[in-house]
Amino acid sequence: MYLLSQKPSIADHYLAELRDFNSQKDRMRFRRNIERIGELLAYEISKTLTFRTGKVETPLGVASSRSLLQPVVLGTILRAGLPLHQGFLNIFDHADNAFIGAYRGHHISDEDDFEVEMDYITSPDLTGKTLILMDPMLATGRSLEKVYHALLRFGIPSQTHIAAVIASAEGVNFLQSRMPQCRLWLGAVDEKLNEQYYIVPGLGDAGDLSFGPK
Repeated sequence: MYLLSQKPSIADHYLAELRDFNSQKDRMRFRRNIERIGELLAYEISKTLTFRTGKVETPLGVASSRSLLQPVVLGTILRAGLPLHQGFLNIFDHADNAFIGAYRGHHISDEDDFEVEMDYITSPDLTGKTLILMDPMLATGRSLEKVYHALLRFGIPSQTHIAAVIASAEGVNFLQSRMPQCRLWLGAVDEKLNEQYYIVPGLGDAGDLSFGPK
């Protein structure tokens, strides 16, 4: 697991503004800060990918170069994931894209919390590609697990990365136990979930803060 907040950086400033109740009133800044964190996480992920070496011709000569070996697919949970997606797309600008409409359904029981509903999914062929699956808030981890397995109908990626701005410790433990093949890339990890399964202290509803109440 990679954690942006593990060492002091400008990411801490973006996270502080995202959490701050007064700063949240500026939707454009809220979306932009999520986008910025996406850019930082995308850059860190890029360091782990495989590159091919080559040559590129400049106006004055020939220079050594590196380019990504495997195609990247950015998978985003709608609608809250759109600003984070844009941050990743700013870095992986040649990536293909997958979009999934997933949301919390009705509560089943106190033990099983809630169902995860999916009513939309579109994706390119994932076979042998690098899949980066993102959602700004990793609460229980159940949505991301269900989305990942639903995407496998489009092919088996060679590697999968999961990115979130803020995660709960419970959600991290859940995904690490259920999806050990996927590496987690996070802005920060918070200590708990409340009775409604929202991250505490978290920042609230990222979708509503980005785009307005549903």
